[in-house]
Amino acid sequence: MARRDLVVVGASAGGVEALRVLLGSLPPDFPAALLVVLHVPSTGRSALPEILDRACPLPVRRAESGAGLQPGTVTVAVPDHHLLVVDDRLMLSRGARENGHRPAVDVLFRTAARSAGPRVVAVVLSGALDDGTAGMIAVRGRGGVGVAQDPDDALYPSMPTYAIELAAADHVVPVAKMAAVLTDLVTEEIAAVAPEASELMDQEAALAEFDVAALNDDDRPGTPSGFGCPSCHGALFTITEGGMERYRCRVGHAWSPEALAAEQSEALEGALWMALRGLEERAALSLRMGERAQERGHVHTARSFHDRHDEAQSAALLIRRLLQEGALDGGTLSGEVEEP
Repeated sequence: MARRDLVVVGASAGGVEALRVLLGSLPPDFPAALLVVLHVPSTGRSALPEILDRACPLPVRRAESGAGLQPGTVTVAVPDHHLLVVDDRLMLSRGARENGHRPAVDVLFRTAARSAGPRVVAVVLSGALDDGTAGMIAVRGRGGVGVAQDPDDALYPSMPTYAIELAAADHVVPVAKMAAVLTDLVTEEIAAVAPEASELMDQEAALAEFDVAALNDDDRPGTPSGFGCPSCHGALFTITEGGMERYRCRVGHAWSPEALAAEQSEALEGALWMALRGLEERAALSLRMGERAQERGHVHTARSFHDRHDEAQSAALLIRRLLQEGALDGGTLSGEVEEP
């Protein structure tokens, strides 16, 4: 018999407060190692370890590549590096972003599942979009357990909602009661036998590790989707796992459906701003040329330039209305992150 000795936690928007409550409620003799990924900007130094250390009875440290898993400690991912578990040791990687993030929750969950199988508990806290869902599917597929914050308790309910609906989280609890659930899970005995890691899991873990052989392998996971990668503009391949459809490109960028849709909206908005700029410049130039033609008595030419001005202004007005009304993303902002 064995015990669950690895808890991996993922959060995004609203996650700092949830992490403070969760970690602050843990007993000082908590017997498992905890690894935390919070989606933060890739630049600068995150103060998250210091913030959590003030609230948590366990020691909190920054992740270091090559360090072993230490029971009774909290390890926090550092900006601009994925946090992976490889053979029960930590690894930092600057592999391709997943859902636009590095570090990414799914990378940690997937590699933890590959390395520790049924010894893993995956926790999804507050956050936008559907990050963590694919990772929790991987954890549960290897015999691990999934825990999600009650969406009614989360500042941003989207991440835990998807973890519940698509990844079938085993436990759904408010964050204030989560420490007790985790303590029970890591102290009970479990069967150590688990399904073997799939070839897909091995391939995706290798891509996250920036493995050259995996990057050069012509056998790509998934089937052609017909969509392009927002990060590198390469072809995306569709991967179906545990009832969830997601996407990955040749060099390793990965996208969940919600994250891909949000990124496409941002790209389209950027294109519209470029179009608006072009139309405004066309209108201004047409107006100037029309005035000059009028001054010279070229009536027909002046009328032609004024018509171009009016057409450009009309089209610009339409684009302004689309941007103003937020029609591209339902009037909401996507991809919120916190910088602790």
